[in-house]
Amino acid sequence: MQSEGKEHLATLKEEVPGVDTTKLEQVMSAAYALISPELQEVSLPDFPIDNLHAAALILKNNPNIPPHTLLYFLYPYKTFISKEHAKNVETVLDNLYIETKPKWNISLQCVEVKETQALVSMEINGDKSEFAVPCGDRRSRREEKGIVKTEYQSRLLNELLLSHSAGDFCVIGPKGCGKSLLISQLASLLGYTIEPIVLYQDMTARDLIQQRTTLANGDTVWRNSALVEAALKGRLAVLDGLHRIHASTLAVLHRLVHDRELQLHDGTRLIRHDRYDELVASGMSPKQLEESGVKRIHPAFRIVALAEPPVLGRGPHWLSPEILSLFIFHEMRNLSKNEEIFIINSLYGDISQPLHSIIDLADQLRYSNDTTLSNLSSSLSTRQLLRIASRMSHYPTDSPYETIQRTFLAKFLPNLARRALDGASQKIGIEQPQRFGKFTEKKVKCSTQNGVLTIGDTTTEVYKTDALTKVPDILFYDVPQHVRLLEWLLQDFLLGNHLLLVGNQGVGKNKIADRLLQLLNRPREYIQLHRDTTVQSLTVQPTVRDGVVIYEDSPLVKAVKNGHILVVDEADKAPTHVTCILKTLVENGEMILSDGRRIVPKDMIDSSGGDVASFIPVHDDFRMIVLANRPGFPFLGNDFFASLGDLFSCHAVDNPSIESELELLRSYGPNVPEDVMKKLVQAFALLRNMADQGQLTYPYSTRELVNIVRHLQKYPDEDLATAIGNVFDFDRYSKDMSDTLMEVLHSSGLPTEGVLEGRSKDALKKIQLSIERTSGQDVSSPKHGKEDPKNEPHVGGNTWAGGTGGRDTAGLGGKGGPYRLDKGHDVHQLSDAEKDDIPDHVKEAARAMNRKAFAERLKEINMSEYDAKLYGQFLRAVQPQISALRGVLAELQAKKKERQWSRHQTSGELDDGKIIEGITGEKSIYRRRTEQEPPPGSPPEKPKRLRVVLDVSGSMYRFNSLDGRLERSMEAVVLLTEALKGYETRIRYDMFGHSGEEHALELIRVDRPPQNEKERLQIIRTMHAHAQFCWSGDNTLPAASHAISTLANEDTDESIVLILSDANLRRYGIPPEKLGSIVTSDPRVQAHVIFIGGLGNEADM
Repeated sequence: MQSEGKEHLATLKEEVPGVDTTKLEQVMSAAYALISPELQEVSLPDFPIDNLHAAALILKNNPNIPPHTLLYFLYPYKTFISKEHAKNVETVLDNLYIETKPKWNISLQCVEVKETQALVSMEINGDKSEFAVPCGDRRSRREEKGIVKTEYQSRLLNELLLSHSAGDFCVIGPKGCGKSLLISQLASLLGYTIEPIVLYQDMTARDLIQQRTTLANGDTVWRNSALVEAALKGRLAVLDGLHRIHASTLAVLHRLVHDRELQLHDGTRLIRHDRYDELVASGMSPKQLEESGVKRIHPAFRIVALAEPPVLGRGPHWLSPEILSLFIFHEMRNLSKNEEIFIINSLYGDISQPLHSIIDLADQLRYSNDTTLSNLSSSLSTRQLLRIASRMSHYPTDSPYETIQRTFLAKFLPNLARRALDGASQKIGIEQPQRFGKFTEKKVKCSTQNGVLTIGDTTTEVYKTDALTKVPDILFYDVPQHVRLLEWLLQDFLLGNHLLLVGNQGVGKNKIADRLLQLLNRPREYIQLHRDTTVQSLTVQPTVRDGVVIYEDSPLVKAVKNGHILVVDEADKAPTHVTCILKTLVENGEMILSDGRRIVPKDMIDSSGGDVASFIPVHDDFRMIVLANRPGFPFLGNDFFASLGDLFSCHAVDNPSIESELELLRSYGPNVPEDVMKKLVQAFALLRNMADQGQLTYPYSTRELVNIVRHLQKYPDEDLATAIGNVFDFDRYSKDMSDTLMEVLHSSGLPTEGVLEGRSKDALKKIQLSIERTSGQDVSSPKHGKEDPKNEPHVGGNTWAGGTGGRDTAGLGGKGGPYRLDKGHDVHQLSDAEKDDIPDHVKEAARAMNRKAFAERLKEINMSEYDAKLYGQFLRAVQPQISALRGVLAELQAKKKERQWSRHQTSGELDDGKIIEGITGEKSIYRRRTEQEPPPGSPPEKPKRLRVVLDVSGSMYRFNSLDGRLERSMEAVVLLTEALKGYETRIRYDMFGHSGEEHALELIRVDRPPQNEKERLQIIRTMHAHAQFCWSGDNTLPAASHAISTLANEDTDESIVLILSDANLRRYGIPPEKLGSIVTSDPRVQAHVIFIGGLGNEADM
């Protein structure tokens, strides 16, 4: 240890007498080694040296604690650095003889709560220890409902007691793992009152410390925040969402955490309790100190932070050296499968087979090496599993497949993720029911008789209320699919769950929610979110009357007070850092409003024993129904489901099935001809399918279909084409969209006003016929062959160029020819064995002629003029896809550049949070939408990196006439190069080819993307020529390895490799496992393989 470290050690020995010197020296040696210049080269975050005092305090009280455990409390390196860097840290610890996997047994014997402190007795690794910890002033415990303690959670709670004895601490864990519940148990154990403080991205230091308000006479005053109140009254301040708040806002906490001092905006100064007591002992009275603006921080005050782990490899993360110095850290993992089974058994009895399958699936997803599956695991958190178990204990008819589909909103998952989920489900025996999604087998009835509502097999009493004007009264036609969904919603509602309905626009989310409330006779409060929604506007709305700020309750607060149902519409439109404040309300029934009032559960008021004037108890009948559009394309809103989905019982709302939709249309248009409605339903089904595949940007919904039928019902003499045109009017301005719509309408038998009439596609698919036989002919010398002016098919000879199944000449399917030549005839293929049985001198001659012809072909490409007709052929084939992809890129660019609120402006929109300043005469009380500037000191934005590796092997040319695989690959190149035009700075890309001769044939350089049609045409011509003239063989593995390894070394925001192959693995002896290991070889690169051609079974291997 350096001299600086030795001085620090001597200081700690003086400050903490009686500490185990040997272990403390080990800990300090490791700490100073981790900040040495040698290790700084690997960019490790600085070790929080100042926190060694807290480690010394814990060690003094618990001398048997292992050094590694102490170090990990201060520096949880596995959470915020990569596995490679974690190994470097452990190497340092090994060199200092610090065991990285020590024996660690900790058990709590008893906690004796006294006036100001609690005496904790523990047993650590067999030795008993006793130490005092601060405690709260609440002596009556809240009743802990539904809490089952596991061994892991008990051990973690004991570790929190160790940290609590020394200072403030932070719990890091994935969402839904039980962090809030754990802190609630700690507070209950020590008699603390919790001050929940939900942190959000736009939170300012003023929001965290003090806010301005007015008195009844109009005087402006400063109101303390929940954090300051907790400091003065000795409560537990729980900062929920430490990972969300901006680091500059959190900086205000540093002095409070390290020195227990805080300067407030009104001039008041909070100081540590012992310093305050010294001032009193020196002769100053508490009244004098109060008049001087000095207040005492309660010795029992503690700050507890809750956060989700940082995402590694995606730029700077929130767990910076500054935040590391603030807290002692504890990691919390998801409960294991056995622990979850134990809890569910304790709460809900024996576990049924369907529920066991779902628990198995959750376990498989969490520990999967496939990133797609591991990313899905958050939807099956412990919180969500408990909700599913509760449901199945009351409604055991649920099939596991149905439950999984609803929980994951599988309908709206990307195709790759949905297939991965289905594959993982099938592995553990969760199969799709034969009639899943069909509602014709059993018609669900909905009725209300004698004050009892019955939907299917579910019954409940109709609610009695005086607020009848707030009960929805809508026109709703019962169709099988909607009634079945209403039954599911009713079941979750009766279980006390809050509901989340996700679906496309126009599928009836509002109608279904209102219908449920209409049937239940429940009054509704409604709030619609938008991109400008703020945390303040979500809770209360400040207004100025007679110079006094009056806070009007938002619909949310009214619903909580009166026991109404809060319907939150368009939840995906508001930023997730705004909607995240709903977390504590949904989870614990707690929320602090911007006017200082607190929403709390009823039992907290009974057990608090203090001032409850500012408390708003949550009414027993309060529920929340949240409506949101599906995440992803084409809406591209904020992903509410990913952020808060596991807090709700989730349901996907889709367009009705064909039968249900027809029944619905018959109700709206009883006089509309049946055949017209069937054609409309068929056309809209096609349009929705195209929207799901990304060919259309707008997913046409039942809303548009109902509008057409209602129009026809009201105006029966109106032309059908006019009624349809009312819905599609805006689409006529896009030629691609118009063509697509006309084609769909025509194929469904609907009028198109003569546009594109008679257009049909009668092409039949060609199939391959394989006949095993040997030609019995030898090869002599390679040659081009004669040109047939009539271009007749030639099979098996050695005279004509472009023949098939022959020898010596240029053609397809034969042997000994110099190169491939396709004249458009059906191909007769010789076997591989016969093609290999060629003398070496003939092979050499063929190769030489092949190279010469290839060189001449390349010369021709480079010298030829741009052939607009040829390029236009490829361009027209993918024009709709180019438009769709450019639309996605444009939306993503717009979303990235979406403007943010800039506060403290002298003009713009009045800022709700600065109304008081406006009364006092300040001018900077407005806010405006501006493009957000990057934070000072942040690294420059890195581009995304795309590399496409194309298959240009001989088999691509050989089988092109069979399935068009080479042409499709060339079209794909045109699609990408055209779509990425103008986005080269955001998405840098290059393209390589691979064949039997090359594993990295450069087609497009990353610094020189094609600038015009001629350069793009040259790329696809090069692909075609190489596939025609290259020698047989396969370099898929070297091509994939080269593409991934070289890209991994580049400094990018995200690296993606797309590898195209015709999947001829078996022929070349390529093990699928080898290819799979290469594709997943580097976590810095997302690699995907696209198999093309008719050998689909090889892609499944």
